[in-house]
Amino acid sequence: MIRLFVTGVFVWTVQLLMAQTITLKNWIAEDHSGQMQIDVSKDTLEIVSPQGVTLWYNHKLTGNYEISYQVQMVMEGGVYDRLSDLNCFWAANDPLYPDDFFARGCWRNGIFQHYKTLNLFYVGYGGNHNSTTRFRRYYGTGADSEDDIARPIIKEYTDSEHLLKPAHYYQIRIVVKEDYTAFYVDGELLFRTSFRQAGEGDGYFGLRLLTNHIIFSGFRISR
Repeated sequence: MIRLFVTGVFVWTVQLLMAQTITLKNWIAEDHSGQMQIDVSKDTLEIVSPQGVTLWYNHKLTGNYEISYQVQMVMEGGVYDRLSDLNCFWAANDPLYPDDFFARGCWRNGIFQHYKTLNLFYVGYGGNHNSTTRFRRYYGTGADSEDDIARPIIKEYTDSEHLLKPAHYYQIRIVVKEDYTAFYVDGELLFRTSFRQAGEGDGYFGLRLLTNHIIFSGFRISR
């Protein structure tokens, strides 16, 4: 097992992750606290995020593809063991820098409001202190834009069956095809929406966390 303490500015973080292990060579962290901790074991990451963290898969995905992974919320009495915010972004693009997605990585820095400047799809699973599970579309507006303009809710759950449970390994699958995207949890279709134009599903995937502790494993891209 390799233990990393991810600190410092964005560029330094990238160098650290790439230098230590091949497991993390395809990931870039935007970490608000500068103190995110990652334990690496084969294809499994144990991540402790004191504040907001976005861990981006640093290859742009295009065409038809599926993203799948397993994830568990760790609740063992740790300082950051919080049952909330198992979130993700996908099909992410920066309209100001269409050819350099990470140009504003230092500025985004894991600060949630700053992600309103991106075009993307978002699921906040067990957000708002594990009271909501929401599907949103982000429209690349300003960081201070109102939510109903910048990132309107497409669909929402508030029932206990669609909120987070401790010690449960969730099977996540995200599907992007010609004219739609869909989000599955444990084989159940939770969200689906149609694209308005070709190429709307192209972009970057990011695991989004906020003051919590997770086990993330089995990440796969299928085309």
